[in-house]
Amino acid sequence: MGHEPTLLERVRGALRAEHYSPRTEEAYVGWIVRFVHFAGLRHPKDLGAHEVEGFLTHLAVEGRVAAATQNQALAALLFLYGKVLAVKLPWLQDLVRAPQRPRLPVVLSKTEVAAVLAELRGAPRLIAGLLYGSGLRLLECLHLRVKDVDFDRHAITVRSGKGDRDRQTLLPAPLRTALLRQRDEVDRQHRRDVLRGAGWVEMPHALADKLPNAGRQWAWQWFFPATRTYLHDTTGQRRRHHFHETSVQKAVHHAVLRARVAKRASCHTFRHSFATHLLQDGTDLRTIQKLLGHADVRTTMIYTHVLDRGPYGLRSPLESIDLGMSPEGAGGVGVPTGADAAVRGEELDRAAEEGEGGSDW
Repeated sequence: MGHEPTLLERVRGALRAEHYSPRTEEAYVGWIVRFVHFAGLRHPKDLGAHEVEGFLTHLAVEGRVAAATQNQALAALLFLYGKVLAVKLPWLQDLVRAPQRPRLPVVLSKTEVAAVLAELRGAPRLIAGLLYGSGLRLLECLHLRVKDVDFDRHAITVRSGKGDRDRQTLLPAPLRTALLRQRDEVDRQHRRDVLRGAGWVEMPHALADKLPNAGRQWAWQWFFPATRTYLHDTTGQRRRHHFHETSVQKAVHHAVLRARVAKRASCHTFRHSFATHLLQDGTDLRTIQKLLGHADVRTTMIYTHVLDRGPYGLRSPLESIDLGMSPEGAGGVGVPTGADAAVRGEELDRAAEEGEGGSDW
């Protein structure tokens, strides 16, 4: 007699059938488990809209979660009832919504980007360079395969990005040599792995069944592989995972501290800086939207609020008044104007260009 799948096994199966990402799968399963515990360990089929409403309201009121967190929990429960239990929940009339608070992204200047990158070494340095130079999300970068980096066309292809969409972005010219060295090192490592009976990588979706030998081929290897291999229990294959995201996150965090950057910067800050600096350099919003993979241009428009020309691209009226102040005046506190400001601006631009386009990779 066959094994009757548990509720969570059914949930995982439905998520995989819909091609949800592993991270979304773990998040949804986590919310469903929390919901079941909140409802006194009763089976969700015995619960309904009232209990769902109570759980989500509890998250907003007692848990004080952000609106995006509450929306994720709601999406998980709607998936549970709609796709797994085939129960249509009525509209949740009395749900207390977590407040929507718009947040502006943290953006580094070009000088700050150069300072942080200078504090990084090894794979995290190259990965951070791609986050800024190509506008990739961290996991999009770590999920790159050898075949996704096209040196002839100067393009990087992101497969199954956010929303399960493919897109292309640019390959930064200053990183070309370092990326070629990285590819050669991956090639040598893969050859050694194959000789030792390893050399396998995880394949997306059902490609492992359609192309049973592709997981050991050179083109499918991770562009940024992990340092160790592991034994995959189901297949018995000796595999290599991609470089772990926490290693990059920790390296970037410590680099920001060492660079003395007074901003709460993270790996994702490089992507925000990529978009903002393109906008400052005159790139149109639609092009930036495509490079970032945003479904709606309104998402991309957030970067118009964090340009280096002040909020909404405005200049303070104080700048049109000659106060006669110099950096040495008023006890060393002043506003450089005229030629002094121009010279200082050129120095900053030159430092930023040298830091961004240097070959020290």
